[in-house]
Amino acid sequence: MKSFTAILLLALAVTGCTSRSNARLNAQQAYLAGQNATLQQQLAQQPSNFPTVTVLGPVQNSKVPWVVGLTLAQAIATANYVGTDEPSSITISRQGEIATIDANVLLKGTVINLEAGDTVEIH
Repeated sequence: MKSFTAILLLALAVTGCTSRSNARLNAQQAYLAGQNATLQQQLAQQPSNFPTVTVLGPVQNSKVPWVVGLTLAQAIATANYVGTDEPSSITISRQGEIATIDANVLLKGTVINLEAGDTVEIH
């Protein structure tokens, strides 16, 4: 019986266990990857004058299609933020004007709408 238990523990150690939270995280990452792939295909098919928002910093997709009602949080999520730490500040440039926002304001759920042509820089 002891050898069976040892073999079972060894098998678990080698193969690993997936918790529900890890499975949920993996599913969410796969879903977002699929959305990003679809978005990239749509961007490639759009004319060059299609309105966008540019997101600079640790993101996978720097060009985000602008739609009416696009928020800063949606733009960062669509750009697929890949930074290892939470951002400390975010700068929005609009028609020559620059606004710097403490990232904690965004993380608390404050809605900030973007306009076509805005540039967002994540620090």
